[in-house]
Amino acid sequence: MTELANDLGTQKISTLLIKQAAPATIGILVMSLNMIVDTIFVGQWIGVLAIAAITVVLPIAFLISSIGMGIGIGGSSIISRALGAGNSEKAFLTFGNQVSLTVILAILFVTVGNFFSVPILNLFGAKGDILPIASEYFGVIIYGVPFLAFAMMGNPTIRAEGKPKFAMYAMMVPAVLNIVLDIVFIKYFNWGMWGAGLATTISFMSSGSYILYFFLSSKSELKIIPKNFKLDFNIVREIVELGGVSIVRQGAISILMIVLNYSLFKYGGEISIAIFGIINRVMMFALSPVMGVSQGFLPVAGYNIGANKNKRVKETIKKAILYGSVLGTIIFICILFFKEEVIWIFTNDATLLTKTPDAMLIVFLATPVVTLQLIGSAYFQAAGKALPALFLTLLKQGIFLIPLAYFLPRYYGLSGIWWSFPIADVLSTVITILVLKREVDKNLKHSD
Repeated sequence: MTELANDLGTQKISTLLIKQAAPATIGILVMSLNMIVDTIFVGQWIGVLAIAAITVVLPIAFLISSIGMGIGIGGSSIISRALGAGNSEKAFLTFGNQVSLTVILAILFVTVGNFFSVPILNLFGAKGDILPIASEYFGVIIYGVPFLAFAMMGNPTIRAEGKPKFAMYAMMVPAVLNIVLDIVFIKYFNWGMWGAGLATTISFMSSGSYILYFFLSSKSELKIIPKNFKLDFNIVREIVELGGVSIVRQGAISILMIVLNYSLFKYGGEISIAIFGIINRVMMFALSPVMGVSQGFLPVAGYNIGANKNKRVKETIKKAILYGSVLGTIIFICILFFKEEVIWIFTNDATLLTKTPDAMLIVFLATPVVTLQLIGSAYFQAAGKALPALFLTLLKQGIFLIPLAYFLPRYYGLSGIWWSFPIADVLSTVITILVLKREVDKNLKHSD
């Protein structure tokens, strides 16, 4: 682990952030591009309802797979700090426990998803003509979700090792494969939504398989050692406390999707769910650089927190916020000037082309400040402080956006749903600034 220590503990913060964030950004970009292309293909080759069906189903799949993501992020925080403190034994034990927890919980939740698929789809907004198409899609991709959960567990763990390029490859492989299989299964084999689901499932399996290959290879310093599979109560508790933040965040997003799809269907019908489906895909892709900065921040901050290098931790916070805010501003400017052109990529439906651009601009209004939210919660995860991390994570989706998306349309109709996004962003950013400033002043004031 000497090379990792030399890098994360001594290298320039700006260089480290770029080195960690660039592969994370590319990986997220490619994965988001995969989701966009998926939406484009089903929109162009199957229809508008297919876009709505994907909008309903994918949050369910990601809710289940978020178990793996939570275990990965919680475990990677422990691993980063353990490596920073020179405790490689704890890092290895944590990794073994991550694998066991992911496999057990993913299989359990997929089993539940299979038995209660229709009620779950109804809950998430599969109403009217959307339900049969969503059921066909969900019935296929549910079998790929355990592999996705394992991949999402492994990805932040690989970054905690200081190997961001391999984490990037793990996201790129399934994205490219899914695009190719979409073309073959939907356009040439004419398998419709079943084909789209099969392509997605195979891509999930490829991602999980690549992660497994990495940990079995000589490239990984964290080995899969059977004796470490035995669950250690203290390790599991710490993983759950920290990783639970990500799981609860995804749970809040899932509740948000239930509320959004309910409100969208009530005030705009199936077409409004398709509108949000397009906006959501664009948001995932456009915010990838900002998310990449946040992902790159975690191992750098975590290692230096573990090494008690407060000056480097403060510099990491400041530069991550600066880089992410600049990227967020650029993203908003691009949306401002090219919103119509972006929608043309997804569909030629006249209603979507008319209604989506203005709605998308409103949703993106607060993009320049979202980095503050992400870095605020990421800092507390890196520091191993679960409660403030959970609070900041829930601010936007749980505390502000869910009630806003439910109540505002009662007074302002469909536009109330779109305006709930920037309002929630601004409110959560203000609170995050106050909480993060207090933490820095209290616990990072002494320079090393």
